[in-house]
Formats: sequence, C-alpha cells, structure tokens
Amino acid sequence: MALKYAVLFLAPLLSGLLIFLVPGNRTPHFRLLLVFAGSYLFSITVTHILPELFRSADDIHLTGVLVLAGFFLQQVVEYFTSGIEHGHIHHHAGERKISALLLLTALCVHAFLEGGILAEARGFWPGYDPVAILIGIALHRAPAAFALMAVLAAQLQSRQRAVPFLLVFSLAAPAGLFISNFFADAALLSGAGMMAIYALVSGNFLHISTTIVFESSPEHHFHARRLLVAVAGAVTAVVVELIV
Repeated sequence: MALKYAVLFLAPLLSGLLIFLVPGNRTPHFRLLLVFAGSYLFSITVTHILPELFRSADDIHLTGVLVLAGFFLQQVVEYFTSGIEHGHIHHHAGERKISALLLLTALCVHAFLEGGILAEARGFWPGYDPVAILIGIALHRAPAAFALMAVLAAQLQSRQRAVPFLLVFSLAAPAGLFISNFFADAALLSGAGMMAIYALVSGNFLHISTTIVFESSPEHHFHARRLLVAVAGAVTAVVVELIV
C-alpha cells in the first residue's frame, strides 16, 4: 500500500519539477512519451479493466452505461483543463484561458478518481491487478504534471509560484486512494461500488488514451516511429499484466 501512495505522489511531483531543468514544452521526445503512455493506458483498459469489469458485473448494461458516462464526463472535464491530462500543453490562437484555480480543481477531481480505483475493496473482482493499473496511472500523470507546470508557469509568470499547485495536484490521487480505502475498510464502499467507480474511470481512460493517439498525428500522416512507440506501449502493458 505504501508503494501505491509513493508512486501516485512522486510520479507527478518529480515530473512537474522537471520544468526547472527543461523549461516550457521543448523536451526532445515529449510527444513520443505521450504516445507510449497513451498506448499503455489504452491497452491496459481494453485487455484488463474492461474484460474483468464486464465479467464481474451484476448488470452488464448498467456497467456499459457507466463506462459511456465516464467517457463523456472526461469530455466535460477537458472543457476546464484544455486537455492537460493528456499532455496538451500548447494553446491555439483565440483559445480561452482558464484560471489557475479552476484548472487545478478540474485536474484534481480527475486524479482523485484515478487514485480511488486502486483501493482494495472487499468483494472486488478476482482479476484485480493494481500493479499494472498503477503503472498506467503513473505513466499518464507524469506528462500531465509537466504540462500543468508548463501552463501555470506561463500563466503565473513564475515557475516557483506554480509549485504549490503541483503539490496539490500530486496529493489528489493519494487522497482518492486514502478515502476509498477508508470507505472500503468501514464497509461503506462495496465491491459493486468500486466497480461503478472503475466503470467511470475506464471511460475516462478510453477518452484520454484515444485522444493522445489521435493527437500524435493530427495530419493523419503515417509516422513509423510513433507507430513503433505505440506498439511498444501496448506490448509493455500486456507483458506487465502477465508477469505481475
């Protein structure tokens, strides 16, 4: 359990602090990192989370509705975040600017739910594999934290002033895990409740991961290196699931 808290907190914190070493969004292979993370997240969702979710669901149709709701909920969240959770750190001309506090709040809600799915509730499905999912969340949150710092450093005109926002963002997922564990231990969150949360978050994951893949080639040109990185991310997710 301590490992989960450490990874959820340190992955975004350390990644966000890289802004002091690599200012702005000019990391050499940032887009390739996003493609790898998005492909891993997509693979772990379709090969592990969704099959186990529907296999264990008492009401398959309701579960499908919740996955769909999670997908469109992420679309609403991105209205307030401008897509930072999938590493979208550039601004188009005429694009509206979101206040730093509203941006942080929206990202923290998303991160809180992600942390919550790692709780070990009683009556959860037999195929529950928190390690593979933890890796996926860490890979997803790392570039998101860097993107958050890049945007806030520009908006606040100071990297130092953006650090408190990064600390709050880094604490959001561990807080979600803590609250979910507390509710599970107090028998206030059942396995069915956990699976409902999982359905919503898996819908989030589908939206985020597919958006990353599509944004990696906005002109729809073939890029062999990006394809290889995407395949590597998917294969890594399958291998991690098999060995952990």
